[in-house]
This record gives sequence, C-alpha cells and structure tokens, in this order.
Amino acid sequence: MRQTPLSLKGRALRLLSGREHTRAELERKLHGVEEQPGQLALVLDELQAKGFISEQRVIESVLHRRAVRLGGARIRQELQAKGVAPEAVQQAVAELRPSELARAREVWLRKFGAPPQDATERARQARFMAARGFEGEVVRRVVAGLDDAD
Repeated sequence: MRQTPLSLKGRALRLLSGREHTRAELERKLHGVEEQPGQLALVLDELQAKGFISEQRVIESVLHRRAVRLGGARIRQELQAKGVAPEAVQQAVAELRPSELARAREVWLRKFGAPPQDATERARQARFMAARGFEGEVVRRVVAGLDDAD
C-alpha cells in the first residue's frame, strides 16, 4: 500500500506535532517542498492565524526545557537561531537573569560537586560553565564557591 505524499500544510502540522516551531524555522524546513511561489507563506499565515504557530510558546518551550542546564547566553543564541524577534529574546533572557547564579550553581554541583583543587581544575570547571552560557562573573562566583551574600 503506497502512501500519498503529504501536502505542505500536512508537513507543517507534522513538524508542529513534534515540538513548537517558529515561523522562520518552518520556512527553512519547508521551502524545498513548496510547489508554487507564495504557497508556503499562505499555509504559514493560515496556521499562524489559527494559533498553531506561536513565538511565545516557542520561547516558553525553550525556557522550560533548556534553562535548567544553560545560561542566558546560550538561551539567547538558541532563540536567535530559531528566528525569534530580538525584543522577545531580550525579554526572555532578562527574565532568566535573577535565577542565573542559582541555576549555575545547580549545574556545577551536578557536574563537579567539589571545589577545584588546583588552577588547572579551576580553569576546566570555568570553561565548562562558560560553554553552558553562564556569565563570567557568575562562573567565577560558582567555581570559587562564593555564596549569594558575597
């Protein structure tokens, strides 16, 4: 039994059923299967009007899934790569800032759990935390074992 190829709208809905996508992501993924110029824009307009495409839900999804393990810089990078509006990216990252130190401490505890014994280990831990997108001052405080009151 042979399946018929999915329509453009069907393909978009299949992508959206897996996870939230921004309009820009859907355009990137589906531009190669567009049969007539403008067809993809019409399909995406319809899906957006019906609420299937929501930039706010994409932001909430990224924050929910990734903020536990990543710092603001990596979250910013991920949202920008998804095509989220710059103002919305700034707002999302600003909302994360108050919890950055606590989140960094949790990531550090899970990965290392003990203060570095020498400069080499301190540098390794700092590189790990920086690669996760945490700010330099936050990384310094976490690796040095400084409390919030300092």
